[in-house]
Amino acid sequence: MNVIRSSREVPRPFLTYKDTLASLYGLQRFGIKLGLENIRRLLTEQHVDLRNRTVIHVAGTNGKGSVCAMIDSILRAQNYRTGLFTSPHLVTFRERIRVNGEMISEEAVANGLTTIRDLVRGWDPHPTFFEVTTALALKIFSEAKIDIVILETGLGGRLDATNAIPSDVSVITPIDFDHEKWLGESLREIASEKAGIIKPNIPIVCGSQRPEAEEVIRARAAECEAPLQFVNESYQRSPVGLSGEYQKQNAALAIASLRAAKIDIDDSSIARGLATVDWPARFQRWNDRIVIDGAHNPAAAHVLAQTWRESFGDKRATLLLAILSDKDLRGIYEALAPITDSVLLPKIRSERAASPEDLAQTVSTITPSLPYSITDSIADALALARTKPNPILLAGSLHFAGEALAYLRGEPAAFEECAQ
Repeated sequence: MNVIRSSREVPRPFLTYKDTLASLYGLQRFGIKLGLENIRRLLTEQHVDLRNRTVIHVAGTNGKGSVCAMIDSILRAQNYRTGLFTSPHLVTFRERIRVNGEMISEEAVANGLTTIRDLVRGWDPHPTFFEVTTALALKIFSEAKIDIVILETGLGGRLDATNAIPSDVSVITPIDFDHEKWLGESLREIASEKAGIIKPNIPIVCGSQRPEAEEVIRARAAECEAPLQFVNESYQRSPVGLSGEYQKQNAALAIASLRAAKIDIDDSSIARGLATVDWPARFQRWNDRIVIDGAHNPAAAHVLAQTWRESFGDKRATLLLAILSDKDLRGIYEALAPITDSVLLPKIRSERAASPEDLAQTVSTITPSLPYSITDSIADALALARTKPNPILLAGSLHFAGEALAYLRGEPAAFEECAQ
């Protein structure tokens, strides 16, 4: 007897890695939609269960990726198996999801995204890029043999897709202005969204905060009866593999987070994990002359300028600058101008990038006597920079940093546009 199956019962064929990514990036047409309904439905229908894993949830404006990377590196040095979810990626989408330090395979991405594609067909509202990516990561973590999950928020905290998972500790790095379109125009509004990861009776560990942000965090912690610890000191006991005094502050925050989660870690594992942590585009010394940093808001740019002085003293940079159009162009460049000798403005592949001409207007307005040039590509900008005697700084955007890294590594320009 012939059995006629409905269209819902017939699975569509699995796609290739390239095809699934094309489909995923097509979801950017849905934009950024903050909320937890879709992600909770995705996790329920995929039978995601992380109840037997420790979960560390990290929010903030700057430094959260570095803190996540440090936590992950320390845990692996102690022989815990980890799942790490971060965003955005620099060169390849697979960077976002790591199991025990290794990027997931192209096959895992293709299979997972194909399954989700079939699951959400016809959903209204349709899940966004970040919701699907989060669901993919959490499904992989739920099926992998791991002990501890580290989740970095994509945007905000309260309504971020990562907030659908119960956590064992909430971590908040320094909060400043960024993503005002979605999080609010005041520091208090932004802090309120970030502090939304605080949950009843779950410990919170915070980096140093501006007074307005600290007040919001303290109020939310009291409302949730959640133990609250502020970490204002720097870690000084052993070397940290990431450059800059601020990374020692991030290291202290990472260690305090592990302690708050009651995870057994010894001092030798802390030292090994911090010494070997790898997190590209955060004052990354490519060679003796070239530094790559993804600073993409004024607060991060100020930290970058400070770190530059720690490393190079009074030497000024040949600055290769590219910034996304929705960022604070003026604020970022004002922070970097004091360490800059000349500016090169390459055209980059991101459709969200501010045009070199717009950046040129910003540069000429703020530093009218400083020389600048517009170039057609990163390759042209680097070739011109190398003719100058100064050290070279590539900064302004993680998108730009990813494209630059791909070029410097001699890899295909595989950077994929991403919403968050």
